[in-house]
Amino acid sequence: MNEQAVRPFTILVAALGGEGGGMLADWLVDAAIHEGFTVQSTSIPGVSQRTGATTYYVEIFPAPSTGRLPVMALVPSPGGIDLMAASELVEAGRAMQNAFVVADRTTLVASTHRIYATSEKMVPGDGRYAAERIISAAPQLAQRAILFDMLRLAQEAGTVINAVLFGAMAGSGVLPLSVAACEAAIGRGGKASAASLRGFRLGFAQAAGEAARPVLRSGAGAAMANVDDRVHREFPGVLHELLDRAVARLLDYQDAAYAGRFLDRVHQILAVDRETEGGADGFQLTREAARLLSLWMSYEDVIRVADLKTRGRRFARVRAEALAETGQPVVIVDYLKPGIVEVADILPPGLADPLRRWARGRPLAFALRLKTSSIAGFLSLRLLALLKPWRRKSSRFLMEEATIERWLAALKRLGYASLDRGLALEIAQCARLVRGYGETQRRGRQALEKIFTTLLENEAAAGPGPVHLKQAIRGALTAALADPDCAPPPVVASGGKDRTVVWLKAG
Repeated sequence: MNEQAVRPFTILVAALGGEGGGMLADWLVDAAIHEGFTVQSTSIPGVSQRTGATTYYVEIFPAPSTGRLPVMALVPSPGGIDLMAASELVEAGRAMQNAFVVADRTTLVASTHRIYATSEKMVPGDGRYAAERIISAAPQLAQRAILFDMLRLAQEAGTVINAVLFGAMAGSGVLPLSVAACEAAIGRGGKASAASLRGFRLGFAQAAGEAARPVLRSGAGAAMANVDDRVHREFPGVLHELLDRAVARLLDYQDAAYAGRFLDRVHQILAVDRETEGGADGFQLTREAARLLSLWMSYEDVIRVADLKTRGRRFARVRAEALAETGQPVVIVDYLKPGIVEVADILPPGLADPLRRWARGRPLAFALRLKTSSIAGFLSLRLLALLKPWRRKSSRFLMEEATIERWLAALKRLGYASLDRGLALEIAQCARLVRGYGETQRRGRQALEKIFTTLLENEAAAGPGPVHLKQAIRGALTAALADPDCAPPPVVASGGKDRTVVWLKAG
């Protein structure tokens, strides 16, 4: 008998909260039982605030029972995993770092999308892990690596990522379960089984190397197709993937007209990029500016939060995580704490400005405990989400639009790109200061305003040439990201001589 015939097949799954990792483990167990195999499953809960994933360990003895139960382990061991599945890229990196992925045994199946960890978000600047290092290391450390964006396929299928991950595991060819048994296990899962099956088949087709057709839905899907056609018709091919994602994000955030406005702005940036033959470096200026602009234009407000919390697929995901059966009630309670500023953001300027002045120096917030699964709680949030068409008239929206136009004007002003390509990139990077909410958002905006008035819109600052201005912007941006309350002393010109401008805390 070969080695696999006398030992269990070991599977380790790493999934984040809300991704259905527990349901995936149940599908594996269900399929194995119906194949007549002996199976055992254990889990190790993760911790809150995205500092780690919950891991599910499954052992399957891939042979009919002979009456004698095989010896199985309760926890995974380094070097002893046959199939490692990760629902997010850094979780795959953690598995490789902990030696759960080895070249002589392990097949690695992982999604390449990112959900940033707390340790990445805590860094004032860009604290993201280098995804390219994980992707390049995977084929070297694993016997076989299957990596692709599973979240995108899950969204196309209208399901949760666990179904796509399960399909990719089956499509890898190493899972000792038949496709029919896997699909039957999903089919016994309840109301969301149809969407889960769509996701499973897309993941299977991708992992098996088949052509996976996107699943487009009506309504937003049709609008996305129209704007997406513009992306592929008007922009260089190297920008298509980025712009497709940005357009999808803005369609979901607002509407097709808003996504079209984003593309109009990217056209302006692309024109600046082409002044210095930006195609030579893959239009780096356009790519970076468009990425930051799409995030800027989809800032989070209470309307967006209410919209996301009342979507049908959120309730389906929570029910799947809770292993709720058909007809079984599930209670969802959301804990919210909006401040006065967040309320003012969605009001028209005539109402918002007096409220902000009154709230200055008063850090007031409302602690809400809302039972979203109840009719009253759901309708409260849903009515708030229905304000989305009126977002364009809100004070925050008008303020962001005005600031974006100032930023675009700075990119085009005085032909900065033709003078110094690096200067244009530094100006684009200033959009990184528009981030977060509450006090973080306020301090970042103050720092951006200082950069505008002191450097970008100050004729004296451009006096000595692009190199000096580029260094000043870079220094101001670096310090503002590290400590938005006190930026560094950038050097600007006045009358042919250098002078120092020091930004100090008020009071």
